[in-house]
Amino acid sequence: MTLPPPAAGVPTPVMPPAPPPAGPSLLDRARRFPATFALIGVTVLVFAGQWISQSLTGTDLVLYYGAKINEALAAGEAWRLLTPVFLHAGLLHIGVNMYSLYALGPAVERFFGHRRFLAVYLLAGVSGVLLSLVMSPSPSVGASGAIFGLLGSLAAFLFLHRATFGQFGAMQLRQLVFVAVINLGMGLSPGIDNWGHVGGLAAGVALAWFIGPRFTAQALPDGRARLLDQRPGRQIAVRLALAAAAALILSIVAMMNARGA
Repeated sequence: MTLPPPAAGVPTPVMPPAPPPAGPSLLDRARRFPATFALIGVTVLVFAGQWISQSLTGTDLVLYYGAKINEALAAGEAWRLLTPVFLHAGLLHIGVNMYSLYALGPAVERFFGHRRFLAVYLLAGVSGVLLSLVMSPSPSVGASGAIFGLLGSLAAFLFLHRATFGQFGAMQLRQLVFVAVINLGMGLSPGIDNWGHVGGLAAGVALAWFIGPRFTAQALPDGRARLLDQRPGRQIAVRLALAAAAALILSIVAMMNARGA
């Protein structure tokens, strides 16, 4: 329907600007990045278990039996190489780490895929615990080593694909390096297990090189381009197995050294 022109002296009404298009909902993001949200869900459930244990017994039994404690690892409690990744020392601790996982995880999962993303997260987390076991006598918990692994893997991925992503990739890489340096600097504060951060970061970089994707750009008829991973699935599976075996061997050596210390 056509509106009549405004009468003389009556100002022309100004329509408000259209709202910006809505971004993807939380449910849409969860469907697209299921591994990231599964890790967040498991970690939150574990923290709920910690809170329930503290409320009912006055002691956080989940933390007591799962934290990285050198003496317990030296005694053979090998599960403590992984369980600290899912434990946290308080609400602020888990809040910061889960926000970091929510912000960083989808970018890594998008390029690495669900399987390799999970491998990087878990192996980097274990690597952080291992380096902490070797270098620090203090107990520790937290997902930050695994998250540093995601940070390192994404930075290494962008460096390896700097010709593919051009200036945009270089800018993202600089931002990731800046974030890593700032957070490692903050990790020098008392009470923070910075060795876990360093171990996770180094593992993430190494895993991106060893099992990460190697993309080439393929032009499409409509002028767009798509990325094709040149690493075959069988090679990825073999390298994942080798990375897991290396982590197992290093775990055994570190636990034996802790026993002899």
